[in-house]
Amino acid sequence: MAALPFPLADPPEPDAAERGRLLFAGETDFLKGVVAMDGLPEADRIEVCFAGRSNVGKSTLINALTGRKALARASNTPGRTQEVNFFTLGDSHYLVDLPGYGYANAPLPVVEKWQALLKRYLSGRQNLRRAFVLIDTRHGVKPVDHEIMALLDSAAVTFQVVMTKADKLRGTALDDILAQVRGELARHPAAFPELILTSSEKGEGIATLRATIADLV
Repeated sequence: MAALPFPLADPPEPDAAERGRLLFAGETDFLKGVVAMDGLPEADRIEVCFAGRSNVGKSTLINALTGRKALARASNTPGRTQEVNFFTLGDSHYLVDLPGYGYANAPLPVVEKWQALLKRYLSGRQNLRRAFVLIDTRHGVKPVDHEIMALLDSAAVTFQVVMTKADKLRGTALDDILAQVRGELARHPAAFPELILTSSEKGEGIATLRATIADLV
């Protein structure tokens, strides 16, 4: 049987899982929200960023990863996050929460400002090791997701899709969504060839994502 393109990432080996646990067991703090490139912190450590449509579960996933219920503020109002938010993970990593995209009701000048900041950030951050693009398992890849993926392609930033809310689908419904996601990702050369399936509510995939981040160099 031929291997599937973009297979699901395997659970981490015990050593990798422990590296991930130790990394995220340390002190994690909100550092700053950035609205312009001159506000970025020094690029002095490994950095990963999280991107996704509004209400895809970005803040909830960051909270689950760090074990902090309110580290990243989740909002029921799409588009509330208008800054690039930096969190310190010990003294070795930055976690970066990018503004949610695809919020049609935001004023056009606000949307254009977000897009310009994202482009400059993604193109100019030398210590950015990987972007994680979050996709809601219930909905799959939407047209607006291709905009951020194309931006990552053009910036030559490797991105890995993290499927959120995976506990909401099972069986053939989940298989159908995964097939759709795999087909859409085939259009993007910067896509990392593994998917991570997560549920912040159930804790599924959290150890895998922690280990993935811990092993980036």
